[in-house]
Amino acid sequence: MIATTDPTDTIDVLVVDDDFMVARVHRTFVERVEPFRVVGVAHTGEEAARAVDELHPDLVLLDLYLPDVFGLDVIPRLRTAGHDCDVMVISAAREADTVRGAVRHGVVDYLLKPFEFDDLRARLERYAVQRGRLLATVVRSQADVDRVLAGAAVPASGLSTLPKGMSVETAALIERTLRAADGTLSAAECATLTGVSRVSARRYLEHFHAVGSADVSLRYGTTGRPERRYRYRGQPTGLQPSGEARA
Repeated sequence: MIATTDPTDTIDVLVVDDDFMVARVHRTFVERVEPFRVVGVAHTGEEAARAVDELHPDLVLLDLYLPDVFGLDVIPRLRTAGHDCDVMVISAAREADTVRGAVRHGVVDYLLKPFEFDDLRARLERYAVQRGRLLATVVRSQADVDRVLAGAAVPASGLSTLPKGMSVETAALIERTLRAADGTLSAAECATLTGVSRVSARRYLEHFHAVGSADVSLRYGTTGRPERRYRYRGQPTGLQPSGEARA
């Protein structure tokens, strides 16, 4: 186990993966997203349990194919020991029974390997928003309970929760474009309509997805990676715009 101890007001993360190089990549990814920091890295289930005992992370990024135990078996051990840290599964396991088991164990998200930085960032940002909402929630009615369980009863505007480096003006432009779209938009289409770069458009679109303001669907082409398409939440479902999927 590798640990760090710099005390800052952040969301502390423990990375658990049996592959040292993969764990290093995941650590690098996490530390690029505010307000997250990695406080430790573990490579076995036993190391993970000890690390949670010592470091008390807020979130555990948990691989399932560990050399000593199946990753999901670590979760009951943590709960029995009294730890209430959240768990996000990051694994290549695609079996339906495994995914159902993860849900039954109360994981906050399930990300399939391999993935890109933006895929993890979107989930971390969404988790941060939901965690903050949960910590701040005062239950006065059924609507408050529903808001906690569903993440949000009404999609919150992404403009009030912008990560560092994003501008309100650009976010407002992207949001207006997404609202006005007839169907769904890809990052490339959004970039063309707004005049921002495709990379910037995708980052803002992923942020809106993370905070619950936009839905994402995948369009599969004959080659390359599926194209991510975005729809402002609350719009009626319709046919997607025609066009070939891009990698």
